Amino acid sequence: MSLLVTHARLITVPAGTDDPGYVEDGWMLVGDDGRIAALGAGTPPVGTTADETLDVAGAFVAPGFVSSHSHLFTSGLRGLGVADTLYGWCDAMLGTTAHMSADQLYWATLHGSLDFLSNGVTTAYNFTDPLQAWEPMVDGKRTGTAGLRGLEYHWRQAEGTRDSGIRFVDAAGMDVTAGTPDEVFDRFAAEVAYTRTFDADYALGSSIMGQVQWSPHPDAAAFEVEAMRRFGVTNQAHFLESPEAVEHQQSKFALYRDAGALELGLVFGHFIQTTPEIIAQSVAGGAAMSWQPASNGRLASGTALVPEMLAMGMKVGVGLDDQACTDVSDPWQNMRIGIYAQRARTKDPLSMMPEQMLRLHTLGSAEIMGVADRVGSLEVGKFADFVVVDPRRPDVGPLWHPVRSYVLAMSPRNLKAVYVGGRLVNADGVSTNPLAEEASAKVHELPAAVIPLRGHPH
Repeated sequence: MSLLVTHARLITVPAGTDDPGYVEDGWMLVGDDGRIAALGAGTPPVGTTADETLDVAGAFVAPGFVSSHSHLFTSGLRGLGVADTLYGWCDAMLGTTAHMSADQLYWATLHGSLDFLSNGVTTAYNFTDPLQAWEPMVDGKRTGTAGLRGLEYHWRQAEGTRDSGIRFVDAAGMDVTAGTPDEVFDRFAAEVAYTRTFDADYALGSSIMGQVQWSPHPDAAAFEVEAMRRFGVTNQAHFLESPEAVEHQQSKFALYRDAGALELGLVFGHFIQTTPEIIAQSVAGGAAMSWQPASNGRLASGTALVPEMLAMGMKVGVGLDDQACTDVSDPWQNMRIGIYAQRARTKDPLSMMPEQMLRLHTLGSAEIMGVADRVGSLEVGKFADFVVVDPRRPDVGPLWHPVRSYVLAMSPRNLKAVYVGGRLVNADGVSTNPLAEEASAKVHELPAAVIPLRGHPH
């Protein structure tokens, strides 16, 4: 069904320019295929018609947010590990999922995906909980001998994402210490093959959850590079995140570099505990990074040198990470934390401006995920994934600089509607998904089901 949006404060975030593409009073036409057919300033040309007209009466219409680093299965695990940095927090959170079934992970992932949509995030890079269960880190290391769960553990998480209606890139760990090389590649191939049966308009791609920081296997990077080439997938690695065992983490950079991962477009998630040499070699090799401001603050990980990386030519996206370490999936909060953290670190307000931050959390994220041809901005031919944000409910006062106010003064309270492919998926915080109520009920059952198995996580 086609849709005509009128009287919109359009923020289009077009590619190829730093201009946010603001239009004070504009319109947008969505075709039957869910893609943007036309848009412009003023009123639509005479004869422009659609099956439905949405008059937003001066509200912002902007691209749905893109989270370039997310763990949607964590939606039932908020508030854990508050007194810990990364590894202790993982013990609390992933030590809990180790006792969850594939079906429980399905409902948790569906709940997390709907939560993202309710907050205006329409596309996510989603790390699934690996098949190999979590084991505690000791001095930044682990043995890699934890038990392996069946393929349905990944498949059910992928189904939860799919059934929510969010667009996503599905990332799976290779767990290279579990089995022979042939078994490792066959297992990963089965994970990729399954998600490739989904609707390609929603399942936008497959990826590797890079595990070199976590894996004791000396050839973990080589396994991942071979899989990237063999299966045509991307790779994002949690890397140099935690303030613990920093020298050990840094020593593993050479594994990715020497295996050829940088040239294949490896994305480093977090990338905080770096050195000038590591950054320079990453930029020269063509690697990108995903920045998670709220998560980095929650886990006391530190502040990535994002302005410096951008100045050197590194591509950067922004992720909300997960509900268990950001607690509220609020992209406006995430943007503001990012801006404030960089300005506090550099003591320079120009080090991170609102327009730039918005681009990083939309088109920039889509670019490092390899999906910018389909999402991340409001441009003809792309999917009509957008948010309707009313600056008068609640009223923030005059919009002296509308785009800056959109970033600095808006919040989920102002978010009135979320559309994916021109279809309403959430209105005033209420999901249109028929599974939403059941997903909520299932997630609320988790404590009673899991606590007898592992005790109460800290």
